[in-house]
Amino acid sequence: MILAQLTHFASHAAANLAFIFDGEEQTAGFSPMELWDHMGWAVRAIAITLFIESIWSLAVMIDRYLYFSAARKQSREFAPKVAGALKDSKLEEAIKIADRNKKSHLAEVVTAGLQEFRSSGGAPTEETIASSERALERAEAIVHAKLKRGLSVLATIGATAPFVGLLGTVIGILHAFQQIATQKTSGIGAVAGGISEALVTTAFGLLVAIPAVMTFNYFTGRVESFDVEMDNSSSELVDYFIKQSHKR
Repeated sequence: MILAQLTHFASHAAANLAFIFDGEEQTAGFSPMELWDHMGWAVRAIAITLFIESIWSLAVMIDRYLYFSAARKQSREFAPKVAGALKDSKLEEAIKIADRNKKSHLAEVVTAGLQEFRSSGGAPTEETIASSERALERAEAIVHAKLKRGLSVLATIGATAPFVGLLGTVIGILHAFQQIATQKTSGIGAVAGGISEALVTTAFGLLVAIPAVMTFNYFTGRVESFDVEMDNSSSELVDYFIKQSHKR
């Protein structure tokens, strides 16, 4: 629907230019298929590229939204349960709770620390606490990479799509002047068609780029928020191990 509106707008713009230059009103009758037929192969390739970028970015948006929503939901359920288990010194119960919330970013990090603590004998010594802290840091790095998966695609599409559309603009205009030079069509007709191509590809490029940039910034903010939560959870777990060592 949006592409059809852009095509309609481009057709009217081309017709208005024809009226200005020729003094004769032209019929703005470009439909999407007629505009596609009028495009050169290079402009078609650019339009297809932009379409693929739009589908790719939409897939990343949906994937990240579902992933972050599941992580947020399970983390809210996980945090109070594991805190209660650790308060009662039930290490195995805390690990089982974490295993049941595998989509939670907090659970992934806390599980790594608890499992390392258990594998070291469960004795809160300085060596055990240090190894658990390193396990937490490794887990944070892994989860951070998972959270950022696909965001580079959004950043790339947001940065390049306007230029891809602009390339279609330039090629469309060059194609129009080439037709004039070879006398395959009248001057204003070629220019009008080239402008139609130019307007559609430029607008399409912006239409792809703007949502990609906005969602990239939004998801980046979510990742930073998750990083803070993981840092806090890791710090609290290390503090718990230290307090356990002082009780001995």
